Amino acid sequence: MADDRFLVVGLGNPGPKYAGNRHNAGFFVVDLLAERVGARFKAHKGRADIVEGRLGALPVVLMKPKSFMNESGGPVVSLSRFYKVPVERIVVVHDELDLPFGTVRLKRGGGEGGHNGLRSTTSALGSKEYARVRFGIGRPPGRQDPADYVLRDFSAVERKELAFEVDRAADAVEMLIADGLEAAQNEFH
Repeated sequence: MADDRFLVVGLGNPGPKYAGNRHNAGFFVVDLLAERVGARFKAHKGRADIVEGRLGALPVVLMKPKSFMNESGGPVVSLSRFYKVPVERIVVVHDELDLPFGTVRLKRGGGEGGHNGLRSTTSALGSKEYARVRFGIGRPPGRQDPADYVLRDFSAVERKELAFEVDRAADAVEMLIADGLEAAQNEFH
């Protein structure tokens, strides 16, 4: 039945130019979840690529907005309405400057911390009460502008660990969906 469905949103920027960027960590995680579901992303009229399937026992829609990061909210609202998914069953996976690389944290609600994808999503949904899976990318070195840093690819050192960290973040999404926020926080914090 449709009312236990989750919408899992990976935030990122579309196109090959951005494919390896730190800002696309959310895309990496939903790409792995799509592999676990055993399906490929397909275009949806709601300006997103989606996969419909099951994670464990629960139905999910995995989503990658086709808009740029600062306009992610429109596609998120479009898909949440199309699939009738309430805010409390929306999970947004995103990169997080305020966490060291390789750290995964989960929360519901809260501020946007200057993250344009979250700002757009909160504004479009009219609520902050969606779940967030925060993928740590660390702070930029020296005086590098954060806006420049997030649009750079992961470093060679980070790339060695990236698959492992993406796998952990995908596990966190699955546990959040199956067992709830508190259980997932206890496991991953």
